[in-house]
Order: sequence, then C-alpha cells, then structure tokens
Amino acid sequence: MRRSISSTKRSKPSKAMGRTSGSKRKNYLVLGCKPWNLRLFDESLRLLPGQWTYLDSPKALTLDFVRKVSPRYIFFLHWSWRVPEQIVRRFECVCFHMTDVPFGRGGSPLQNLIVRGHRKTTLTALRMAEEFDAGPVYIKEPLSLEGGAEEIYLRAGRASAKMIQRIVREEMTPVSQEGKAVNFKRRTPAESEVRNPASLEVLYDFIRMLDAEGYPRAFLDYSGMRFEFSRPALYDGRIVADVKITRVNAGTGKIK
Repeated sequence: MRRSISSTKRSKPSKAMGRTSGSKRKNYLVLGCKPWNLRLFDESLRLLPGQWTYLDSPKALTLDFVRKVSPRYIFFLHWSWRVPEQIVRRFECVCFHMTDVPFGRGGSPLQNLIVRGHRKTTLTALRMAEEFDAGPVYIKEPLSLEGGAEEIYLRAGRASAKMIQRIVREEMTPVSQEGKAVNFKRRTPAESEVRNPASLEVLYDFIRMLDAEGYPRAFLDYSGMRFEFSRPALYDGRIVADVKITRVNAGTGKIK
C-alpha cells in the first residue's frame, strides 16, 4: 500500500554512529516527489548514521516542521516546487542538478540536454540560493544520459546518494560557480507532441527522454485519438515501442 503524499517517514538511529561523551546525534531531512526517491531513501539513506526523515509533500514543508526536525542538511533529491525562502535562508539546503552549472540552470535539464544532442552530462550537488540553481557547488560527478528517462533518473539518484554520504561525512564548504550562466526553460506537456523529427535517431531520443513515471509521454494526436509512446528500442533501421491509445476531445485536445 502506498503512503499518503502528505506523510513523513523517519529512520531509526543508526548503530554505526556509536555514542561518545558529549556527542550529539545529527538530524537530516530528505525530500523527494518520485517513487524512486522513496526507494532510495529506504534502501540507502536511512541506513546512514544519524536520524533521517523523508518528506514528499510541499504542503508539509513548513518552517515550523523544519525547526522541529532541526536538520544539519536538507537534501532535495527531486523536487518540483519552490522552497520557501525562509527555509533556504535558515537551513543548509542541498539540491542535485543534472548539468555542469552554471550551464543548464533551470527546468527540465534531462530533456533539454537530450533534445540538444548530449549523451552525457554532469550531476551537480549545490547549495540552494534564492536564484534557481545559482548556489555554490559541493561536488560534481559525470553522468551518462543513455537509456530511458526513468533509467537516467535512477542512475542520478544512486549518484546523489553517494554524494550525500560524502557531504555528511566531510561537511565540506561549497564553492561559488564560475563561468557564464546558460538557462534552460521548463518544458510544458504540449512540447511532448511529436512534430516532424529529422530522423529515427532524433525520434528515438525524443521518446526516451520523456519515458518516466509522472512525465507527459511523447504523443501524436490523429483522428480523435492520442497515441502515447514508451519503452522505445532503436535497431535495424526501425523503432519498436509500446503505444497507449486513448480518445481525445477535439475541441480541447484533452483525453476523454
């Protein structure tokens, strides 16, 4: 049974931390909005030393709640909402961005990278600032963009967990970004429509970059029907993919 979106999850204190005279257990808060974020927390992060709390609801992310947890760090694995300024200012908030910032600040980094022809990127752990993705950097690691979107997100999640372990262990000071900023724009659901792909390879990349739970799949509307594509494979000069077909409202373009 799935948890309520407004619930929180807490870990038991890790035995690995041990107890020494005068030592104080540290608290950590992890936020995520995708199913694979919770799996990562359960399988990896909650086992680390300290007291770990998982949160998946933007409504529950209040200053009062965070004060009660009193976290050393707040880690955002995948988060689609603006974090309240008072939380960003008062606590050390760490997010993970799928570009080599300052290149690629902004929304939909995975899709914006693949649609531009990138096959690999850099995963960056950075401290949150008032300006999106403009904060100082803790760590950068290479990240492959091969495979479907959900596969890439899972890969990025595992890399993020390793970064979190290192940040918690070393408590490093983040370093300011250098270079010219290049900003990405968050994609809209309408941009998932397939429109005149230049080649099979371009179409394959377009389908796979949108192939993740909770994302608007690549689609075509034809004769009152919507064809949504997932799980593409490119071989022998053809694309083989799963297709879901639904009726759409001719006036609004929405699924009936």
